Amino acid sequence: MPVAIEPIKNLQDNYAWLLHSGGTRLLFDPGEAAPLEKALGEGSLTAIFITHHHGDHTGGAARLRERYGAPVYGPPNMSPHPDHVLKGGEKLEFGDILLEVLSSPGHARGHLTYYNPQIPALVSGDVLFSGGCGRLFEGTAAELFHSIRAYDNFPDNTLLCAAHEYTLGNLRFIESLDLDLPETDREIFRKRMEEVRKQREEDKPSLPVTLGVERAYNPFIRAKTVEEFAHFRELKDKF
Repeated sequence: MPVAIEPIKNLQDNYAWLLHSGGTRLLFDPGEAAPLEKALGEGSLTAIFITHHHGDHTGGAARLRERYGAPVYGPPNMSPHPDHVLKGGEKLEFGDILLEVLSSPGHARGHLTYYNPQIPALVSGDVLFSGGCGRLFEGTAAELFHSIRAYDNFPDNTLLCAAHEYTLGNLRFIESLDLDLPETDREIFRKRMEEVRKQREEDKPSLPVTLGVERAYNPFIRAKTVEEFAHFRELKDKF
């Protein structure tokens, strides 16, 4: 059976992600229950996955676990406590769906990200956004830099499934930097900006986007050193 992934809007600018194949359905980062219950309907839910312990990623987990009987997988420092604690390095299989778990600190203690090699798709939580990366709330620039470097071997067609609709603001930040990009990458950036403006005008999600597109202009992916990465993060914090 083919594997697919789709965003479900919840809270103000959050996306939960539904990874599904046949009767297997995996839900990632349920910030609130009601819109996710509406999207899921009366069907089954196989499991719930959490990237990190912040409330806008966990707020609907308890209610959804109770309604659907779906076990919660996630880091040990989250609430509700997960039925299955993950630390990174695990390889999981649910029906036809394969899932690789990565330890991805920097934004939050215990942050995890999830990679499906079949689509392929990366559920990045608050580590990596389209055009941006997470704030350093509970970690260091070095940690977040190395967490993002761990994605370097994922193919260009990998779908980036981030947890927030921050794309347009992130692209405006990149525009302000006037990066020295090759003309081919500048053209990718221009097309992406135009695409996202139209999507947001129509209240459509700007995600997912491929890592190949992000590699053309995202300064947090393109940074070669921790120092360069930290410099861009500092500029973004002040933007």
